[in-house]
Amino acid sequence: MLTTTINGITFKNPIIAASGTFGFGEEYNNLYDVSLLGGISSKGLTLNPREGNAGQRIHEIKGGIMNSVGLQNPGVKHFIEHELPAMRQFDTVILANLGGGCLDDYLQGIELLNKAPVDFIELNISCPNVKSGGMAFGIKSKVAHETVKACKAVCRKPLMVKLSPNAENIIEMAQACQDAGADSLSLVNTFKGMAIDIKRRKPVFDNVYAGVSGACIKPIALRMVHEVCKNVTVPVVGIGGITTVEDIVEFIMAGASAVQIGTVNFSNPLAGKELAEGLEAYCQREGLKSIMEIRGVI
Repeated sequence: MLTTTINGITFKNPIIAASGTFGFGEEYNNLYDVSLLGGISSKGLTLNPREGNAGQRIHEIKGGIMNSVGLQNPGVKHFIEHELPAMRQFDTVILANLGGGCLDDYLQGIELLNKAPVDFIELNISCPNVKSGGMAFGIKSKVAHETVKACKAVCRKPLMVKLSPNAENIIEMAQACQDAGADSLSLVNTFKGMAIDIKRRKPVFDNVYAGVSGACIKPIALRMVHEVCKNVTVPVVGIGGITTVEDIVEFIMAGASAVQIGTVNFSNPLAGKELAEGLEAYCQREGLKSIMEIRGVI
């Protein structure tokens, strides 16, 4: 009833825990059996370990949060040797979310993950390209095309490319990634935002700007997912402000083959379990034999 297939890999349901909000799964497994989820996207990985950003990292706003974590992670090698074995014990699809500061970082990370028991490599192109003045790989379509093409040439796993909503043109960006060989797409990553501490008269975050996520971005994320689904042929995973079963249904009706839940995991650590159970109940009420019957009806 809830199964969905992306790039030949079957998910027991279309709910994936989003990168950066679920650790490596073990933390939440103390609260519920995370094998109930369709998939888990790992904490964002980089070739080498990162300490992340200094200063405040999370700031609550109306309808969501802002984060400036800075991709704190143990590095790809450590992940493969230590965190991945525990993740593989869960009966769910595993996505390795990979970022990088330059193209070579991506390529080396992919080479390592090719040999590891992960089901997908989710390429985070929202990372700033340190060799090009800090502009993210996912802002300009031409840069994204070159990056994805080079990554696809060495990738031996299904390559899912995670798009930034800050792209100059989200439709052109999606098409450029598809043309470069992306097997599937996920969107959206966080929006670029700002918060000011009026008592200190300074930005809340040391980096000034930070990523905005949560229920407040859902209408914009949904629009972008709908636009992309209408203009590409590869499977799309919808992300952005999902907190309810109704939100999931909207993204699937907009054309998504699956969704990722992120910020809601912080406000409700049991969200994954509740949404999976709620989505099954929705299908039963609506008389659906498969949730995919409603995919792309809008």
